[in-house]
Amino acid sequence: MTERLHAPALAGQRYAVFGLARSGLATLGFLARSGAYAIAWDDRTDARKAAHASFPGLSFADPMQMPLEGLSGIVMAPGVPLNRHPLAARARSAGIPILGDMELFEAARATLPPHRLVGITGTNGKSTTTALLHHLLATSGRPACLAGNIGAPILDAAPLPEGGIYVIEMSSFQIDLSHTVAADIAILTNITPDHLDRYESMEAYAAAKARLFAMQKEGALAIVATDDSYTRAIAASLPRRLQLVRVSAADIAPADQARWPALAGPHNAQNAACAIAAARALGLDAAAIEAGLASYRGLPHRLEIVATVAGVRFVNDSKATNPESVAPALQAFPHVHWIAGGQAKTDSLDSCLPHLGNVRAAWLIGEAAPRFAEILRPHVPVHLAGTVANAVRLAAAAAVPGETVLLSPACASFDQFADFEARGEAFRAAVAALEGGADA
Repeated sequence: MTERLHAPALAGQRYAVFGLARSGLATLGFLARSGAYAIAWDDRTDARKAAHASFPGLSFADPMQMPLEGLSGIVMAPGVPLNRHPLAARARSAGIPILGDMELFEAARATLPPHRLVGITGTNGKSTTTALLHHLLATSGRPACLAGNIGAPILDAAPLPEGGIYVIEMSSFQIDLSHTVAADIAILTNITPDHLDRYESMEAYAAAKARLFAMQKEGALAIVATDDSYTRAIAASLPRRLQLVRVSAADIAPADQARWPALAGPHNAQNAACAIAAARALGLDAAAIEAGLASYRGLPHRLEIVATVAGVRFVNDSKATNPESVAPALQAFPHVHWIAGGQAKTDSLDSCLPHLGNVRAAWLIGEAAPRFAEILRPHVPVHLAGTVANAVRLAAAAAVPGETVLLSPACASFDQFADFEARGEAFRAAVAALEGGADA
């Protein structure tokens, strides 16, 4: 059996694990391997049953009801809103630390062979930057692990050999649950409005992201893409103990970017600038970096070219769940039939409006469709399509060869789908149905 991460320093300690989805189950396994004792809970009965099936001897108790004395910490799933959930207040009142899986990973690092930790955060682009940096390392032969908010939970990972590099995407929620996570290289891509149901202001949200740098040690590297006012302010205020590297989308020449097929658009120029700076710091030479950029194939659901049918390109950008992440997608392709809508995070599309020159028509879906129609009608032809499948069918019928049908919703998916992945799969299925019709 493959060895997996553990932390002998946690042996004998007691933790409550609240939230039993993927990261929660990984946490339970990690604590068991470390010799720690876990009490588990999830409000969902099916989640408790799944945890019991994986860990038959597991103890269950609701930490809102049980005594908290004697716990070394409460390990919370990142999705639990610390600003609203009563357990957060109860833990603070009892003086019990609230932590996440990255904090447990930090406890394991002391026993690992010499390695580097790269932590990557930002509102948009962090998944692509994380996957791209991991790809650059892997294609150059460096041992590397991709985990965190992307890929597998970090606590399920196998230890890397000496010289290994852990490349971890960290959401602001994961950073909130971290106290001592010291990244050797910390990367901030950008900050735009998001999660304002969780943070009292944009300043509070930006401060949550900036904590990734606050936890770094003397001499660590901070890479900041200074293309917005929030990241510029963070870069200007970083402690002097850190090495700061400022990057920008403008650092990437269009002629260079043209050689990297999966990295089209100005947002990907910023992602590439961040990943290149980190790769250089990790010792990759120019040839290895160029080869990796050219061979990178992109992330599912992020400007993913699904197919070309009857000369029309179909692009799945379901991961674009806010207007700021859609804006660069609208610039990446000429002649766009834009499928947008879902559960809106904001009442405006201000970030998208300057980039409607490429948009042939908007095909709107989900709860946000009436509001988005109101905003867009003065600028582009608008059609209320209702569902992803209907939007694909109608847009495909209207598009001509050389044009692009782009799913880039600017919304969360929860009005019609379990998550953005399910929405992207619905788009793929609808395109596949078109392909079947084309072959018939």
